[in-house]
Amino acid sequence: MHTLAPVILSGGSGTRLWPLSREKYPKQLLSLVSDDSLLQATIRRMDGLNDINVRDCIVVCNEEYRFVIAEQLRLINRKGTILLEPIGRNTAPALTIAALSARHQGDDPILLVMPSDHVIDNTEVFKNAVQQGIQLALKGHIVTFGITPNKPEANYGYIQIGDKLTEIDAYNIASFVEKPDTATAQAYLEAGSFFWNSGLFLMRASIWLQALELCHPEILSSCRRSWNGATIDGDFVRVEKTAFEQCTSKSIDYAVMEHIASEHNSQLPAGSVIPLAAGWSDIGAWDSLWHVLPKDHNGNVTQGDVVLHECSNTLAISKNRLVACVGVKDMIVVETPDAILVVHKDQTQSVKKIVDSLKENGRPESRLHRKIFRPWGWYDGVDAGERFQVKRIVVKPGAALSLQMHHHRTEHWIVVRGTARVTRGNDSFLVTENESTFIPVGTRHRLENPGCVPLEMIEVQSGPYLGEDDIVRFEDFYGRNET
Repeated sequence: MHTLAPVILSGGSGTRLWPLSREKYPKQLLSLVSDDSLLQATIRRMDGLNDINVRDCIVVCNEEYRFVIAEQLRLINRKGTILLEPIGRNTAPALTIAALSARHQGDDPILLVMPSDHVIDNTEVFKNAVQQGIQLALKGHIVTFGITPNKPEANYGYIQIGDKLTEIDAYNIASFVEKPDTATAQAYLEAGSFFWNSGLFLMRASIWLQALELCHPEILSSCRRSWNGATIDGDFVRVEKTAFEQCTSKSIDYAVMEHIASEHNSQLPAGSVIPLAAGWSDIGAWDSLWHVLPKDHNGNVTQGDVVLHECSNTLAISKNRLVACVGVKDMIVVETPDAILVVHKDQTQSVKKIVDSLKENGRPESRLHRKIFRPWGWYDGVDAGERFQVKRIVVKPGAALSLQMHHHRTEHWIVVRGTARVTRGNDSFLVTENESTFIPVGTRHRLENPGCVPLEMIEVQSGPYLGEDDIVRFEDFYGRNET
């Protein structure tokens, strides 16, 4: 039986889906089209694949949301290897460290490379295409999946197909084409020999490493050094930083696939494309999400507490409060606790410019939600003003915050639900529902949940400086040693 190792690339930030998607909590972690997040749906996509030994997945991500990814795997009862990139270097280095990780187990599995933020509506069609692709991967091919275009899309790259392979519905790759203008995209659509570039790939781990050594040996060398210096950090594999930073930033297409298509080098593996009509979308912007979601008879999509009157072809999302729309057409309205977006569907690609402007002005809304996830649970900034801040804190059963101290603020903790074990200086004691305790400035303290239900608290901070960087950690169960 052949072995398949799913490789999930989870490094994108999804800025065009702001304000739901943010730098520290990007779109792949969001539940946009189902109860599962896009990442969880990607991991489940291979369930029920016949006659294949499907390994636990390999997820490549950055440091910022490693704990959230680990928690999302736990919630769907999945295990996997989580590889941490110290810095983003595009998809070719990410795939390379995943291939080295896969080979580290002693065999040479077939890698199914999937971005973590795509939607595939018909998983059975997708799995059938994967089954066909495995036949080619076993022969040494690097296989990609071309999406059958249904409109002249100028925001996707394209794959031009060559000769048809005889054994299955697959083609040689003639060329890769970057994002065209609209007129060129229309010509591609009419030609019938161009497919959208999905970013999905299938190949043996050894074949990818061999191809990269021929095309970009410097990337492979840096990745090998980084992998050889990797360390285990709890649930994560942390590759060596200095060597990885020396990697050239290249996509899989630029690093290898374009060489395969253009050079016809006999030393390079064959490149093949399998047409895929499985309801694929990369959810690259708000209009893409509107397209894939079910609509009412007026073409409207609503999520949350939304009321519409005389509206059509509109997407309205509420996360925190009532959203009412009257007489709007072809609009996107997205409400979160700290930001509201209103944009015409024709302008959704420009949302990134808003995010860029927020970054330039140092606005935290570009990076963070009001609700911040931590390995122990989460907190929500309920209110803030001069010299005070109020947070709602939820700690998972059995979890604990770090042993820490603050130079500039006091904290008053009020338990709303559950039981807290509090360390304050040399004392340790329990605080139960409707009780409270006080943490003076400069006092070492820790908050734990010893119970079997979530611990819910209100924290009131006061002092001249209330930033999150006023934390000195002495002990931490999650390896967060930074101050």
